[in-house]
Order: sequence, then structure tokens, then C-alpha cells
Amino acid sequence: MSEHKTKPGGQDRKRISLTEAYELRDWSKKFGVSKEELVAAVKCVAPMVSDVEVALRKGTGANG
Repeated sequence: MSEHKTKPGGQDRKRISLTEAYELRDWSKKFGVSKEELVAAVKCVAPMVSDVEVALRKGTGANG
């Protein structure tokens, strides 16, 4: 899980959680991709935002 809901201070913005609908929505919007493309990229490279961003720029994920 990418955040500790019981601890103040917000979410872990370095990881993408595929189990949280709002994270799928927000990260998909940020990267300008569909939720399916985001999920494919996360599964391909891991949940680290920086890795997912690079993968999406290269087109890795759905076809990757």
C-alpha cells in the first residue's frame, strides 16, 4: 500500500497503489493515460512513480 491512512502527513507520492481508485484516477490524469495503461506500466516496471513515468514516455506497459 502506498500510504499510511492512520498517520498524518499524507500519502507516499513516490509510489502508485493499484488498490486505491483515487490513485489510479489521479495518476492517470497526471500522466495523460488511461487507467489500463497506468496499470500495465506499473505491473511492467514496479510502482515507483519515476519508473512508471519513464516507462510511459517510452511506450512501455501495454505492449511492453
